[in-house]
Amino acid sequence: MRAMQTSPPKHFAIVPAAGSGARMASDRPKQYLPLLGQPMIRHALATLCAAPEIDKVFVILSVGDAEWARYDWRDLEPKLVPLFCGGPTRADTVLAGLRAIAGEASAADWVLVHDAARPCLAPWHIDKLVRELAHDEVGGLLGVQVADTLKRADEHRHVAATVPRDSLWQAQTPQMFRYIMLRRALEGARNVTDEASAIEAAGLRPRLIEGDATNLKVTYPLDLHLAEWILNNREGMN
Repeated sequence: MRAMQTSPPKHFAIVPAAGSGARMASDRPKQYLPLLGQPMIRHALATLCAAPEIDKVFVILSVGDAEWARYDWRDLEPKLVPLFCGGPTRADTVLAGLRAIAGEASAADWVLVHDAARPCLAPWHIDKLVRELAHDEVGGLLGVQVADTLKRADEHRHVAATVPRDSLWQAQTPQMFRYIMLRRALEGARNVTDEASAIEAAGLRPRLIEGDATNLKVTYPLDLHLAEWILNNREGMN
């Protein structure tokens, strides 16, 4: 890893894509499910590669990934770089990616981690995140304020309590932090479900940048239809 530099920091995107997506009940990893005639992951990768703010996009795949080579990614090169070093969990995969790019990233460079299962990422999401966090000491993440009434259930799925929603946000991605800060945080907190949680475990407070509901995460089969509708009707949404 290179030492701190005085030139403007670079922006690298990391897309962890080593998971299987078991809840989709499919015979292939979720990120490769078809969406508008393309593997789902391609939509977010194309948006990241087209963003002028992003210098390079690293997609972190499992060591034995057999799907990637079945598709043509040449139009996203040279900005898109696949790395076959993913681990068993999201945190392991992101950390493996950070270690793999250590020779290219400086300590103060920004890293934007984005879910492979969020295909509806839009240019304005990236622009807003990069712009509003440019001078933030910690970094932050896209999110949306919780609108629904939340219930906490007991072990029998009876309502145990209604949870106040006033200060609750639903975390999204990208999540953007300095290279060295994120790497050290993940090395110290491996059992986390997102990067912001690792930063929080290090005693820091990421900033929430308001996104929108179109940046949905595909988790269940119905979500693919929602993502298709969003992508087909996106013009004029911003």
